[in-house]
Amino acid sequence: MLIKRPADIKPSEITDRRLFLRRREIIATALGTVGLGLLPAIATAAGTKLPNVARGRYTVDEPLTPYEGVTTYNNFYEFGTNKEDPAQYAHTLKTRPWSVAIEGECGRPGVYDLDDLIKPHALEERIYRLRCVEAWSMVIPWVGIPLGDVLKRFEPTGNAKYVEFTTLHDPEQMPGQRRGVLDWPYVEGLRLDEAMHPLTILAVGLYGEVLPNQNGAPLRLVVPWKYGFKSIKSIVKLRFVGKQPTSTWTQSAPDEYGFYSNVNPEVDHPRWSQAKERRIGEFFKRATLPFNGYAGEVASLYAGMDLHKNF
Repeated sequence: MLIKRPADIKPSEITDRRLFLRRREIIATALGTVGLGLLPAIATAAGTKLPNVARGRYTVDEPLTPYEGVTTYNNFYEFGTNKEDPAQYAHTLKTRPWSVAIEGECGRPGVYDLDDLIKPHALEERIYRLRCVEAWSMVIPWVGIPLGDVLKRFEPTGNAKYVEFTTLHDPEQMPGQRRGVLDWPYVEGLRLDEAMHPLTILAVGLYGEVLPNQNGAPLRLVVPWKYGFKSIKSIVKLRFVGKQPTSTWTQSAPDEYGFYSNVNPEVDHPRWSQAKERRIGEFFKRATLPFNGYAGEVASLYAGMDLHKNF
């Protein structure tokens, strides 16, 4: 069977996104599933349109990567190491019920249902660039909430300097975890000021719809000025800590994946250059932008730091 990668897909082969969404609305109406009482139940399934999403103030004036490219070309090692594996195997992940543990240096620790975590906050759409360490990139309309607003609810103490994030560990649902490719569960971390920055979001959807499993459902981090592996998927735990946490990729290959992992075209990966990138769906490469184009918003976070040493 011939499997096409996004770069091989012609524009004429991609369904217009407006027609795609309209088709779902027509089907939902015909089935009578858009009633007031049934919306919360169907809003847990990938492909379901999210209600009451406001347009966020953060955007980029660049063409969006087609939905099919965003959802079929991913890194999610919990479902396999090939880019096509997540789309093929992530259907085994059960995203409801889902809870998130809040631990560590905070005033309100506990285990919170995902809906209780999300509902107090207004969903908004933000169009962000995503730059992966393998030198490919996308432009994605994420739907989510500011991470900082969520963290404030749990009253981090003065001892909290970092936030550690942990992915679900369940080899039955995530077959890639049966292999020792990484030390499971997947762990990532941010400095507290990075986590609280208004650009950092917890995403629950993309393209106005519920987040597909292969893209990190039901809850993932999006930090647009860092390489994609920092934006941990399928989060089940947030922990406020005083010392810098050890990230999974930093533990696995410390010479290749630093803790900060800011997009920096002047710091190459040991096995390839980071000076240029290829946008999925395009043939020619383009220059990589410092901080993935968000230097104006975030460069001050790293004032005085050696960004070659702290890569």
